[in-house]
Amino acid sequence: MNNINIKLISLDAIASISTLYIAFLLRFEFIIPNQFLNVFFSWIPWFVSLQVIVFYFSGMYARIWRYTSLFDLYAILRSASTSVGLSYISVFFIMRSATYPRSVLLLYFLLNTLFVIGIRLTVRVYYSHYHEDSVLKNKKPQKKLLLIGAGKTGEKIAKEILTTSRNQYQLVGYVDDSIDKHGALLHGKKIFGSVSDIPHLKVSYDELLITASSATGDQIRKIIKVCEATGKRYKIVPGMGELIDGEISIDRARDVSYADLLGREEVVLDKNSIQKILKGKRVLITGAGGSIGSELVKQCLTFNPAEIICVDISEEKIYNIEQFSEKTNYKTIIKTVLASINDKKELEKIYIDNQPQIVFHAAAYKHVPIQELHPWTAVRTNFGGTLNLVKLSEKYAVDKFVLVSTDKAVNPTNVMGATKRAAEKLIQSFNYNSKTTFMSVRFGNVLGSSGSAIPTFQKQINSGGPITITHPEMTRYFMSIQEASQLILQCAALGRDAEIFLLEMGKPIKIVQMAKDLIRLSGYEPDIDIPIVYTGLRPGEKLYEELQLLNERMVTTDHKKIMILKESNSTIPWKIFENSAITLLSAAEELNKDKIIIILKQILPTYNPNTLDSTQISKNPIKYQIKGQA
Repeated sequence: MNNINIKLISLDAIASISTLYIAFLLRFEFIIPNQFLNVFFSWIPWFVSLQVIVFYFSGMYARIWRYTSLFDLYAILRSASTSVGLSYISVFFIMRSATYPRSVLLLYFLLNTLFVIGIRLTVRVYYSHYHEDSVLKNKKPQKKLLLIGAGKTGEKIAKEILTTSRNQYQLVGYVDDSIDKHGALLHGKKIFGSVSDIPHLKVSYDELLITASSATGDQIRKIIKVCEATGKRYKIVPGMGELIDGEISIDRARDVSYADLLGREEVVLDKNSIQKILKGKRVLITGAGGSIGSELVKQCLTFNPAEIICVDISEEKIYNIEQFSEKTNYKTIIKTVLASINDKKELEKIYIDNQPQIVFHAAAYKHVPIQELHPWTAVRTNFGGTLNLVKLSEKYAVDKFVLVSTDKAVNPTNVMGATKRAAEKLIQSFNYNSKTTFMSVRFGNVLGSSGSAIPTFQKQINSGGPITITHPEMTRYFMSIQEASQLILQCAALGRDAEIFLLEMGKPIKIVQMAKDLIRLSGYEPDIDIPIVYTGLRPGEKLYEELQLLNERMVTTDHKKIMILKESNSTIPWKIFENSAITLLSAAEELNKDKIIIILKQILPTYNPNTLDSTQISKNPIKYQIKGQA
C-alpha cells in the first residue's frame, strides 16, 4: 500500500471521527451529556473501520484523486452511503443500543459525505495549483487565449486550460454570438460579447482559439475575417468528425483549413449497425494507401475487425501503412500486401491467404486528363480490376462488397468517369445471381486527396503564384475525407441488394471561390498578392458535375446524408453483360483508344466523350460544356 493510500485512509478515519463528533454536538446544541458521550466513543471503532473497509473494497483508494471528476463524486456517494448504512446496522443489531440519538445518524451521513468529498477536492486543487509538478521551474510566459465559442467544445477546452494546461495558457474569457450568454461566467471567466465585438474588446490576449465546432462555413468565414482584422494569430479546434478517438483537447488545435470553411454538419453514425458487420471480421481494402483507402483503414479500426488486409500497388504507401500500424493501440491485425488489382493471380492469393468477409474497393485511377491520354489504363484498373475483385469475392463467399464510385460516372464526358459508371453497372449485373451483396457508393470530390485542387493550389501559393484554374465557372461538389469514409461504412451496413448509394454533397462550390479562400487563409489577398490565371478546360472536363442520371430516382434512407438511386431500367444479367466486358478489356489490351470509346458508348448510352483539345474548349467553354452534357 503506497503512502498516498495511507494518507487518504488516515484522513478518512479522521473525517469519520470528526463528523460523528460534530453530529453529536449539533444534536445536543454543543453540550453532550455524559451518557451520550459514552455512546459516541463506543460507536467510533465501528463507524471508522466500516468506512475504511467499504472504501477500500470499492476501489476508492485505487483512484488518482488529483484528477477527481464527477464520476468520482458518484463513487464517493455510493461508498459513503454503503458505509453509513452498515454503521446503522451495527447500531441496530450488533451493539443493540437501547438508547441512542437517531438524528445523529442522519447528520453523520450528511457531514461525513461532505467531508470525504472535500478531502478529494482538496487533493485535486493541491496537485493542480500548488504541487511542484504543477508549477514549471523555468516558467515561461503564459499565452493568453480568448476562446471563440462558449458551447460544449469551448467548455471542455476551458476546463483543460484551467487544470492541466494552466502553465502554458491563461484563459482570459470568451466571445459567443448567443446573446443569452453575454456577461455570464463559464468556469469563472467572462463571456464578453459577440464575435463582431472582438476588435473592440478592452482585454489583453495573445491568440484566438475558435471552438465553434458546429458553425457553418459562412459563419467560419465571418469569424476568420474578424480574427484577421485583429492581427493576432488564430487557430481552430477540429470538429468531432475529424477526431477518430473523439477526444477534444487543446493539443488538437490547428491552423484553419479549407475543410473548416465547408461547415458541413457532423456525421452521426449508427455505430451499432456498422459494428455488427465489421466486429471480428476480416476486412479487405483496396487502394488502402490512398486518400479514401487510408481513412477507411482508420475508421474501420474503431469497430474492432479481426483483421484489415491493406492492398496497394504503391510501395511507398504500403510502407506508410506499416508505419501507421506500428503506432496503433488497436487489437486488430493490420496486414499489408503490395499487389495490383489488375493481376488476378496475385489477387487470388490474397483471397486464399486471408479469406476476407468484407471488401471495400477504393483502388482506381482518377485523374481525368491523364486517363484521357491513357484510356486503356482506366479500363484495365477501374473496370478490369473491379471485375477481378467481383469474381473472386463471389468465388470466396465475401459477405459484402462496396465499390467506391464518383459523381464523374454521371453522364460522363471522359474515360475515367465512363469506366467508373461501367464498374457500377458491373456491380449491379453481378449481384443478379450472387450470394455476395454488391453495392456502390457515389459521391463528389474529397478535400485534400492527392493531385486534387487544394494541395495543388497550396503548392502554387507557397511558390508565390499564380493559381491556375481552367474556367471561372468551374464548380464541384466537396466533402471531407473523414465524412466520406464514415458514410461509406454506413452504406455498407445499409446495403442489401446492389444499391447505388448517393452521399449528400450539399451545394456545389466554385473552384475560383475555393482558390480565393485558400489565398486568404495563407495570409494573402487574391489578385493582389497571388494572381489567378484561367487556362481553359482540359480534355474530358466538365464545368459542372452531376450526381444522378435522368432515369435514376432518389430514395431516402434512415440516414439523412445517404440516399439510394433507383434506376427505371432493369439490371442486365451478367451472362449478357459479360460479352461487352470481354470486348472492352480486349480493346484495352490492344491499346486501341478509338475502339475503347466506341465500346464504352455501346455500354453507356449517357457517355458523350469530349475529344476537343483544351485550346478549342477555352474559346467557347459554355458551348462545348452543354454539348458534352447532352
